[in-house]
Amino acid sequence: MGPKFPMTQLGTSPSYVISPHRDFCAYKYSRRILSEQKFPFKFVPQSLGKKWKLNDISTGSIQERLNVLMSRTQNFLNEVTFPLAKPGQNRKPDPENDFGFQVMEDIFMIEQTIDRRTSCGVLSLAAVICIEQFSRMNGLTGKKMQKIFEALVPESVHNNARNLVEYCCFRFLSRDGSDIHPSLQDPAFQRLIFITMLAWENPYTDDISSNAEKASLQNKLVTEEAFVRIAPAISGVVDHPTVHNLFKALAGDQEGISMSLWLNYINEFVKVLQKQISYQIPEFPQLSAERILCIGSNSKRPVLKWENNIAWPGKLTLTDKAIYFEAAGILGQKRAMRLDLTNDGLQVEKAKVGPFGSALFDSAVSVSSGSELNRWVLEFIDLGGEMRRDVWYAFISEAITLHRFIRKYGPDDSDESLSNVYGAHKGKDRATTTAINGIARLQALQCLRKLLDDPTKLVQFSYLQNAPHSDIVLQTLAVNYWGGPLVTGFVNTRNQPETQPTDEIADSRNHVFDIDGSVYLQKWMKSPSWGSSTSTNFWKNASVKGLILSKNLVVADLSLTERAAKTSKQKYHVVEKTQATIDAATLQGIPSNIDLFKELMFPFTLIVKTLKSLGTGRSHT
Repeated sequence: MGPKFPMTQLGTSPSYVISPHRDFCAYKYSRRILSEQKFPFKFVPQSLGKKWKLNDISTGSIQERLNVLMSRTQNFLNEVTFPLAKPGQNRKPDPENDFGFQVMEDIFMIEQTIDRRTSCGVLSLAAVICIEQFSRMNGLTGKKMQKIFEALVPESVHNNARNLVEYCCFRFLSRDGSDIHPSLQDPAFQRLIFITMLAWENPYTDDISSNAEKASLQNKLVTEEAFVRIAPAISGVVDHPTVHNLFKALAGDQEGISMSLWLNYINEFVKVLQKQISYQIPEFPQLSAERILCIGSNSKRPVLKWENNIAWPGKLTLTDKAIYFEAAGILGQKRAMRLDLTNDGLQVEKAKVGPFGSALFDSAVSVSSGSELNRWVLEFIDLGGEMRRDVWYAFISEAITLHRFIRKYGPDDSDESLSNVYGAHKGKDRATTTAINGIARLQALQCLRKLLDDPTKLVQFSYLQNAPHSDIVLQTLAVNYWGGPLVTGFVNTRNQPETQPTDEIADSRNHVFDIDGSVYLQKWMKSPSWGSSTSTNFWKNASVKGLILSKNLVVADLSLTERAAKTSKQKYHVVEKTQATIDAATLQGIPSNIDLFKELMFPFTLIVKTLKSLGTGRSHT
């Protein structure tokens, strides 16, 4: 029997629920986090039955718990008896009193029910914490979750502890279908996800000393492979097509992502989402059907709209469907102008502006629909080095490419076949929410000053419009957004005839299916990319070998979007490598690569030799 530690609740402000089972305790969180759906966390401590047995009590765990209690008591007494600090005198921070430290200590204090020693090695502390904590959040113990997993998958799969880590984590995440996971604001949940990434990367250890592992756990870095696998599984954190780029932006020159950086990113992202919710524009009644994403107005850094070589300062508002500009006048704000971003044919470009038509300042964005009359030129004054123009260019580009994607891959709003696929009418909203979350993440990265040279690589639809093999990725996204179970028929409660799908819809041979059985109808395939051989081969081999928990969560294998994004990334690497080779072979237009230089000079060498031979012939004559 493994060591016992007091059960720890991952969250705050619990409401206790009495269970009808004698040995069952359930904790449910009453706080809603960025979601209308209330998500319950259930924890099941291992029962000791009616009577306690002395043999079941671990003296080591009791001693460790007493040490923690004594330490906290001592810290409290020190805090009370410590004299008041003088003005200007700084006290050294005590890690024992740090909130994050206490949260981590609570996560570590978990009852271990699984055996750390396995046939493949000794489980790392991170793996034990991940398995046990997520198991209790699933309403089970780690040992019971392990037995269930072993019954569901072959031995070759369940013998790998990495797959067990995925199963415990993904099973919990699969229980929630909201756009932003409701636990994302919970400090303990944020840290548990970081530990899960460490556990996935190193599920085994050579050092079974808990204290040594615990001390090093918080100082470790999450590498790209673990981040790419775990982070997109949490709703809203990152999209599969851009996860590599997000890792590069966060890690920078470092080899990985630290816990403090991970927490800063998540907390900043949550702040941006809360700010979006708080936006209220009462003077725009038409905005009731739109979602405000960002407002660009600052007395120190105004937004300028250029018209006839005149710059008008004002306030810029970006929604999911349009941009609004309110010019500032002497008597207050003027009437807002609106540019619809849902129209076909819109183009967004970076531009230079200046007085008298000069291209003096490279700080503007041009949005046009083909004619000069409908062209907006917006200048974003940036004195803080935050790449303000480039970020706003990415914002507007993402909104435009979102609607371009909807027109190309989504069914029309008036399409009656939407009723034949369950949940298909929400596909447009799902795609829009994905773009909104991407813009919010980019805002968070801007606040953290963690941006790439090209911010469009951090938002999904803008990145995919130029990425190689992107058509297949966009197809998988369309199937993910609009796909669902086929409705074979329903009975109208007003005694009207039962509605059945047409023969075209009932014939499933030409439809495409997601891994969970969701269907995307053939009549929705308006894009020519569906007819390519690459597309045909991809969807013919769309089956997976892992354990499917949802269309986005697969244990020991990849979802379709993951698979397509991985292929796109590999092809992108090939393109980058080829471009780097060309750039390395050319220096200011002069070839520096010897072999390439020889190839380029070979025709001239032949000409010289020919001229020499002709000259020699004339001299002999």
